[in-house]
Amino acid sequence: MKIALDPYMLRTVPLLDLPRRVAELGYRHIELSPRDDFLPFFLHPRADRATITAFKRELAAADVEIASVLPLYRWSGPDEGERQAAVRYWKRAIEITVDLGVTVMNSEFNGRPAAAEASEAQFWRSLEELLPIFEREGVRLVLEPHPDDFVEDGVAGVNLVRGIDSDLVSFLYCAPHTFHQGGDLAAVMRHAGPLLTQVHLADSFDHRGSSGLRYIVNPPGSTARVHQHLDIGQGEVDWDLFFRTLCEVGFDGIATVCVFAWEERADDSCRHNLAQIHQYLRKHAF
Repeated sequence: MKIALDPYMLRTVPLLDLPRRVAELGYRHIELSPRDDFLPFFLHPRADRATITAFKRELAAADVEIASVLPLYRWSGPDEGERQAAVRYWKRAIEITVDLGVTVMNSEFNGRPAAAEASEAQFWRSLEELLPIFEREGVRLVLEPHPDDFVEDGVAGVNLVRGIDSDLVSFLYCAPHTFHQGGDLAAVMRHAGPLLTQVHLADSFDHRGSSGLRYIVNPPGSTARVHQHLDIGQGEVDWDLFFRTLCEVGFDGIATVCVFAWEERADDSCRHNLAQIHQYLRKHAF
């Protein structure tokens, strides 16, 4: 298992200083999530050849590897112009990933729940264009259902990934989205089985608690999705069940710490979560 850090809370750290900072926090792998100076959210990548070369040099010097690259583009959105732009951005992001020497990318479906059928049709249209590129380049694609996406339920997300029927496409289980995925993390992971190749680690509260009144969002009837990305142990994810189930299904993929709640104490948060992971791994005999 590779334990990686999503360094989003460290995004003000200069890119070329990031590998050393990650190593100082005890990690040897990065999940490279969006940064304004490299792969921005929903925009064309900014990285050029010189930046990629310099970043690779600093990664090697710090003895840190990129486990996966995480771009976010509207490739399943109902707007056709946005979809075509997203496909162009994906193509460049794949090139950058290959240039970095990385063989895994992970992302979301990124459609709209109010237009689920149209979003799925757009997803398949984008995939028809992009999947041959992933296959040609030997890059694996790992997908997750997400709150406020056209697929939110965990089992439904596994089924959609299974329907792609490609050895290079697999499933990511995101622990802080547990309560938007149906609430039964073990059922989703068991349903995924060998398709489960990546997990995201952060804690969250069950928004469904107190008859759905734990979080009151105004105006009434709002479709906002509420969840957190907290330190492990601060929410209501059942971490013993989580790691026990990972062991049961024989997980040997990428486990990424993706806590976003504590930028004011980012270093302490990163160290805390790494220690928690090792504790649970020892407890459940990984």
